[in-house]
Amino acid sequence: MASFMHFYSFVTVFLFVLNPLKATSHHHHHHHHGLKSLHFSLYQHETFNKTGYIIVNGVTGPPVGPTTTPFGTLFVFQDPLTLKPNTTSKVVGTAEGTSITSGLDGLQSISIAKLTLDVKKHKGSISIVGGTHNIKPSSHPVVGGTDDFLFVQGYVTSSPVNLAGITVTYKIEFHLYWPPYASSKL
Repeated sequence: MASFMHFYSFVTVFLFVLNPLKATSHHHHHHHHGLKSLHFSLYQHETFNKTGYIIVNGVTGPPVGPTTTPFGTLFVFQDPLTLKPNTTSKVVGTAEGTSITSGLDGLQSISIAKLTLDVKKHKGSISIVGGTHNIKPSSHPVVGGTDDFLFVQGYVTSSPVNLAGITVTYKIEFHLYWPPYASSKL
């Protein structure tokens, strides 16, 4: 369960409509050495048996808990992404994907996610993949994008904010870069 919760934390992460970013969200738009970049943070909220579900139970290891799932557990999620860490904050995206618990300790998983965003004049999705640790920050490489995020490169970092209760929250930090051949269209 935790692996799925944390992955979404990726942003898998990517999101939607970020009007003037406030509070802990920040937005930077730079052009360094011919690369356009975009840096911002969102919050992923995963609620067990509401936005995230266990599809296949694992075979061994710790029981299902807020941060652990048995080895081999297959989890799917479709989590809201918000501007602030509370669940009542404005939803600006969706993180949808899957994770498979790959650590015998129940804390690590292999995650795949699509993050759909509408952020400061940028609409589209970002795909991420990688290893996730449920109680520590994890970085995931961006492996693709659509629409305004076509050709985007970079990484997304997911960090736990609140792991207590049925809904867990992760801070998702985006570090996105467009190569020169893609920047001319944006």
